[in-house]
Amino acid sequence: MRQVKRPKRSNVPMVQALTNPYTPNAGAEPQAVVGRDDQLSSFDLLLARIESGRTEQSMIITGLRGVGKTVLLGQFRSKALAREWVVLELEVSKNDESEFRRDLATRLRTALFELSPKARWTDRFKHAAAVLKSFTVSVDAAGNWSAGLDVEAAEGFADHANLALDLTDVLLAIGEAAAERRRGVVLLLDEVQFLSKPQLEAVIEALHKMVQRKLPITMVGAGLPQIAELAGDAKSYAERLFKFPAIGNLSAEDARTALSRPAADEGVTFTEDALDEAVTITGGYPYFLQELGYAVWTVAAGPAITRDELMLTVPGYEAKLDESFFRVRLDRATELQRAYLRAMAQLGAAPQKASDVADLMGRTSQNLGPTRAELINMGLLYTPEHGYAAFTVPHFDRFLLRAIPELVVPALRRRGPREGAD
Repeated sequence: MRQVKRPKRSNVPMVQALTNPYTPNAGAEPQAVVGRDDQLSSFDLLLARIESGRTEQSMIITGLRGVGKTVLLGQFRSKALAREWVVLELEVSKNDESEFRRDLATRLRTALFELSPKARWTDRFKHAAAVLKSFTVSVDAAGNWSAGLDVEAAEGFADHANLALDLTDVLLAIGEAAAERRRGVVLLLDEVQFLSKPQLEAVIEALHKMVQRKLPITMVGAGLPQIAELAGDAKSYAERLFKFPAIGNLSAEDARTALSRPAADEGVTFTEDALDEAVTITGGYPYFLQELGYAVWTVAAGPAITRDELMLTVPGYEAKLDESFFRVRLDRATELQRAYLRAMAQLGAAPQKASDVADLMGRTSQNLGPTRAELINMGLLYTPEHGYAAFTVPHFDRFLLRAIPELVVPALRRRGPREGAD
């Protein structure tokens, strides 16, 4: 008879695992949200001013991976719901216009029904539904998406074959319906940097019209640091329409709180030197604090977690980051892209000049321009200023030096006369 291998039993007592207060998961809200009071206050002000018929700059939160942008959007959601706003959430992906229209339309359809049950729809709501149907006719001619609206598409609205004009028509119609119910609608967009230029232009233009008409619809986004530049390139007035607050690593005091408060809720403390060491190891990077806290919780005896216990977890903590957080990024890269990243790491953690990276690789900036652009498009690099690139996650340079001990640049590949050289 074939024997079935039983899974090994964890050395961690189940009760200890169940009470672990740390959340090293993408977008998961930590037990202690600290260091983000300014952004939370700005969101409160945004909603309050719109409710009172005034205008206020919206926000696109910028920052590296793992600093808590998605968590902040979750906090915004809770605040908006508490004020009885309709909240629409969309994680942007690299979609063409058709898919983008469908994604938006699905959520805006939900907004209509949340603002008012269909049995109580007024003429404004019926008009909004008709405009929304028109918005999707080109990508859903069969009407599968609009089932349940029971309206004809509104001729002359959202049918211009221009995304910016069409989206503006839809938001105007829904905004007027929302104003009739004295409620607001907020669209929370995550990963804004993945919007194409026409999509970003459309969102900005439509929101601009909401501000001009003082309608209760707004948009708050989150994205990598380059989004401020992308928004400015898309529409010159974006810097007047949005604030671009940057969030990053926590201060030493906030980092200590992020680690100690969840433990205190479970009756456990950290010694002062353990907290100091944790801040040094993580650099105050929010995601790393959650990973380190999770790791030490599984081995510490308590009720006071010491520096020695913390240090015991560091190899496992680094291995976990290497195997998951960092490795998944590197695995997406080609041989030449990996060499580019490794050359950047060799130059240091700071933003690196394209010509310096090219010199180290024995190439020219022109040679490597497409490779650099691909890495930016993949979200592995961003451009903090013209001619420079930086990693989108902290400590990625350290990982690259561990994972690729030696810089090896693939041979320059010669192509045919029509292709040019790489």
